[in-house]
Amino acid sequence: MPRSSPVNENSYSKRFGSGAAMSLNWKEINIILEELDLAGAQIQGVTQNAYDVLILSIHKKGETKRVLVSLSPGACRIHETFRELPKSDKPLRFAQFLKSRLVNGWIEEAVQLGDNRIVHITVRRGENRYNMYIRLWSNAANCIVTDENNAVLDAMRRLPKKREISGGHYAPGETGGSPADSPAATKREYAVREFPPDESGGTDSRSFNRKVDDFYAAQGGSLSLETLREQARRACESSITRISAALEKLHTQKEKFSTAEKLREYGDIILANISAIQPGDAWLEAEYPYGAADSGGADESPRIEKIRIKIDPLKKPAAQAEYYYDQYRKAKNGYIAIQTEIAEAERELREIHDRLARILGETNPAVLARIGHEKAPLGKTIVQDKKRPGLCFRKNDWLIIVGRDAAENDALLRKHVKGNDLWLHVRDYAGSYVFIKQRSGKTVPLEILLDAGNLAVFYSKGRNSGEGDLYYTPVKYLRRAKNGPKGLVIPTQEKNLHITLDENRLKELEKCRILKT
Repeated sequence: MPRSSPVNENSYSKRFGSGAAMSLNWKEINIILEELDLAGAQIQGVTQNAYDVLILSIHKKGETKRVLVSLSPGACRIHETFRELPKSDKPLRFAQFLKSRLVNGWIEEAVQLGDNRIVHITVRRGENRYNMYIRLWSNAANCIVTDENNAVLDAMRRLPKKREISGGHYAPGETGGSPADSPAATKREYAVREFPPDESGGTDSRSFNRKVDDFYAAQGGSLSLETLREQARRACESSITRISAALEKLHTQKEKFSTAEKLREYGDIILANISAIQPGDAWLEAEYPYGAADSGGADESPRIEKIRIKIDPLKKPAAQAEYYYDQYRKAKNGYIAIQTEIAEAERELREIHDRLARILGETNPAVLARIGHEKAPLGKTIVQDKKRPGLCFRKNDWLIIVGRDAAENDALLRKHVKGNDLWLHVRDYAGSYVFIKQRSGKTVPLEILLDAGNLAVFYSKGRNSGEGDLYYTPVKYLRRAKNGPKGLVIPTQEKNLHITLDENRLKELEKCRILKT
């Protein structure tokens, strides 16, 4: 600001405030529309430089104006703009729609509906008439285009719950109320603000539109940018918190699996002392050499330590050793799988941190809006262990495994599922075994059960019927059929479920599919 016309920053911030106070009030909107005098003008072009900013090119009586419509939170407005704005790298959806319906149309009327900050523009193109409703509410802004019967054709922000989507119905007088920041919801008095004076000094001959444009060029852009940045930052930090918590659990599981070598040693000790075990013994006490592999030289003897190992009095010593070897194999496989999941989670965490750095450093609102709308990692793409057969899907931290044939069904049963994992299979048809991996202390949610049921029907001979009955039970209640073909089991304590294939559910599951590397 020139020294001849100083503006006190404290009084300035009090006068203009932040949030809703930064948006135009209804009195200012009326002055804007009166100056624009849009009735009888032709819409000659539309550009959209960000998801919440439109610019309409209006021509009337040999003069072309560029009318800016911003739905940015805290900076909602409509006014003529006199400056160039950054363009989007690619055409945006709503602008393309407006070009197909409104460009080359004639504005018959442009008015504010009462004092409700909703601008209603009626456009005629050929034999068709369209209504454009521009709702300038700070926390619920939108731009909605309807036909002459108020059937919604499209909206800048598609809001299904409000029926502000194609096929919905919109008429401002029929809405069930106004948001908290709308004039109808408060008794607050509004006045036309005094915007900062012209920087050139002297008499300020600018139109009200130019004053508003100058003000928002200096203040509104940064406000919109900060709002977008804050929204995107919160989304990233939420993902970081969630994945960090998952990583902590994975590291805890890794520590449990890290005792695998100890289990193998128990098996070795039992076999080495098999003659010392008497029928009915619950413990084996023995001496065992440790540290031979770590000895500093060939002449050093390994350390001899006493060890006490719990054994099952009802099992033969050889069977007890095999039990520990089996636990060793499972722990070793689990350790490898956990390491893979940890590596993938750490990769996702790095990606989110990189994305957050881009957000904090971005100064172009159009680019920032695009970054903010990128789909953040949801922890679904954990890389599958190459040794695990079948198809895997991870949804809301639940792992669903599908065996595609008898060999995969058998391999999954033998090496990759445990007693409390849930098994599903379609009745009366050949098909996949589907397993839901159990999570400690958790009950399988109904939605996950329905997901697994849809997969069981889809990967079965009954797929073409579109539905099927299936049964499910924990793996520990499956019994192998004597002399039966590979993978054949007989369930006990099973429960029944009827599934009708849901295409939308299957499409969502496909997004959760884990890819092998």
